[in-house]
Amino acid sequence: MATLVPVAIVMVLVILRNSRARRLRIEAMWVAPVIIVAMIGLALFQETRVSVANGGPSISPLSISLDLAAVLVGALLGWWRARFTHITIDPVTHELTSRASPIGMVVILGILVLRMALRTYVTQGALGEWGPPVADALLVLSVGLVCAQRLEIFLRANRLLQEARGNAGL
Repeated sequence: MATLVPVAIVMVLVILRNSRARRLRIEAMWVAPVIIVAMIGLALFQETRVSVANGGPSISPLSISLDLAAVLVGALLGWWRARFTHITIDPVTHELTSRASPIGMVVILGILVLRMALRTYVTQGALGEWGPPVADALLVLSVGLVCAQRLEIFLRANRLLQEARGNAGL
């Protein structure tokens, strides 16, 4: 219960932060996906290396299957969440702004709650040999979510920017 208080505080801050319009810099949208892929890739590599060093299994077909499914589900959720992001463009300055919709924030909240519940279930050893692959899949899900969300927002923002620039020249 004590860990839920900081999570609740962070979620309230994130919801408040995302409820207002922010400048959208499409030239920097690649940064978050690169960082998350690198961090999770390193975490999974380190975990596999430690497991093999301790006589445990390396990468199994089960873990590969779960990770592929997780990245696909994450990509679908990321695309779906990005579709709810409101993107606007100033017709004069062509400055882009974005504002996350409440539905998109509820999606993220639901994913976090599900992930926390599954993590608790996994750490209690209730899944047996499925535990580590499921825990890894939860990390991989966030890769698909962030990458697909950023890609969808980039494509939509870029299209708006091209349309505004095309109309400005008429």
